[in-house]
Amino acid sequence: MRVLLICAVLALAAAAPQQPEKVIAILKQDFDQQPDGSYVYNYETENGIKAEETGTLKKASGPDSNDVIVAQGGFSYTAPDGTVINLNYIADDENGFKPEGEHLPTPPPIPPAIQKALDYLATLPPPPPSRA
Repeated sequence: MRVLLICAVLALAAAAPQQPEKVIAILKQDFDQQPDGSYVYNYETENGIKAEETGTLKKASGPDSNDVIVAQGGFSYTAPDGTVINLNYIADDENGFKPEGEHLPTPPPIPPAIQKALDYLATLPPPPPSRA
């Protein structure tokens, strides 16, 4: 019986109204969509978040390809520790999403022996197709 009573109290506590989060005002916001699919947008909020992006339509190069949007932009905000985070990016069909920012981790350099092996492998002809 006590277990049911404790569960009921916990359920009521979880269902209690929560403190509403502070609403953050949008100070500036622009969006321009063109008939050809290109666009530009940007915004800024009162808590220091800023973002912008430009997109252009890239026509398909072949009959089996689809048109794609190529986008580039960036955003910035202040992290909880006070660090200003800036991120810029490009997104396209050839390279995918490529972010750049000082806060992003970077891989260690490739050891010379491994790089030599990778360079050698890149010179080899492709393997023959497998017969399934």
